[in-house]
Amino acid sequence: RYREPFDFLILSTGAAPLRPANLLAKVGLKHPCVVSLRNLEDVDQLKGIVDSGVQKAIVLGGGFIGVEVAEQLVHRGVATTLVEKNPQVLPPFDAEMVVPLEQALVERGVALHLSDAVVDLEPDGHGVRAIVTDGRILEGDVVVLAIGVQPENLLAQAAGLKTNDRGAVKVNEYLQTNDPHIYAVGDVIEVPDPILGGSTHIPLAGPANRQGRLAADHIIARVQGKVDSVPPYRGSQGSAIVRVFDLTAAITGKSEKALQRAGKERHRDYEVIYVHPYHHAHYYPGAKRLTIKLIFEASSGRILGAQAVGEEAVDKRIDVLAMGIQMGATVFDLEEAELCYSPQYGSAKDAINLAGFQGANVVRGGTIPITPVELRATLETATPPMVVDVRSPAEFDEDHIPGSINIPLPELRTRVGELPTDRPVVTYCAVGQRGYFAERVLRQGGVTAVRNLTGGFVSWQRLVSGSV
Repeated sequence: RYREPFDFLILSTGAAPLRPANLLAKVGLKHPCVVSLRNLEDVDQLKGIVDSGVQKAIVLGGGFIGVEVAEQLVHRGVATTLVEKNPQVLPPFDAEMVVPLEQALVERGVALHLSDAVVDLEPDGHGVRAIVTDGRILEGDVVVLAIGVQPENLLAQAAGLKTNDRGAVKVNEYLQTNDPHIYAVGDVIEVPDPILGGSTHIPLAGPANRQGRLAADHIIARVQGKVDSVPPYRGSQGSAIVRVFDLTAAITGKSEKALQRAGKERHRDYEVIYVHPYHHAHYYPGAKRLTIKLIFEASSGRILGAQAVGEEAVDKRIDVLAMGIQMGATVFDLEEAELCYSPQYGSAKDAINLAGFQGANVVRGGTIPITPVELRATLETATPPMVVDVRSPAEFDEDHIPGSINIPLPELRTRVGELPTDRPVVTYCAVGQRGYFAERVLRQGGVTAVRNLTGGFVSWQRLVSGSV
């Protein structure tokens, strides 16, 4: 121990994996086959265990680290069980967006336990037994703890720095703590929420790197007497990406459930739309469908959040939307976005443009969408809407939403009289365009209570029924 004087200090202690003492009471805090991942040494430890020839692994936690570890264990031929206390993997995402990812995990052999939790770990020879809530026992040669992180704040607390109720260090817009000579950056701090206001804790590498640079700039500016030259930290919107076998999922801004949790006092009314475009021109070989969920203010069209899942170019689209959120962009800006086009990279009407077109139609009142989750809920009520499938008879016969009737779009104008005017109607097609045309036709024909299923039957299959 020794004393090191400073003029300024930057606290960058990060976040530590959660290792609950009660969960580890029987196996001990340092059991060689109970690992968590924070640094390369931890990865080396896990790799050494796998190299030794283990057969079974249990991963606790279905967040980013949990699903990535599960994938790599499968690639190494280890029978893997993934336990997640929430009813979905990747909790930052909305539940319907991760259905394809959960299917990918199961199809690759992962035993997926959702809405389940491990309450105790016990030594079992050279391995570990995990006891879940209902008393069932899961056996593993290795257990990976990936149940979350907490700010590494012991030094901050010892220094008398203020923390929030979750232990994250409080900082101002220049990342100074309550001691103006001590800055804090990275996973240990709370940050401004640029979308809803207030503060939040977002432990991600990208924001942490930018914070470190800003803190250093501010210190130098203070020394040089040029503090006004340093802009304040804009906040963190939570842009993140993960691969699950052949699929990629990415998110930026607020999820729908985050807006719902925030409550009316913190969020404005919002709308949700889904689009399922190809990642490049559909006629060019190798085109893969994307699923994009866009969330925006109902009144202004300002983008609040976006999520995407697909095999190709997911990062490209979410990066564009992330930049849009930071710049305060609206769905009208997405309509006009001028993006690179060549058939092997995108379409003349890019996926971003398509999301903008649909969002702008909503704000302008040209369409009233209904999401698959909303439709499923209304179909379970005493007075469900009439659901009209406007695809071809062949498409309808192959599969359709239960209880729907088939009126192909070319026949709709002559058959408007078959639809009720005193009962809500929902139109749908494959991905939404024909359903939108049908909505317009019906509204012009006197059926005013009509909504179009955003994203069409593809949304229903992928996001509600769980069939990809």
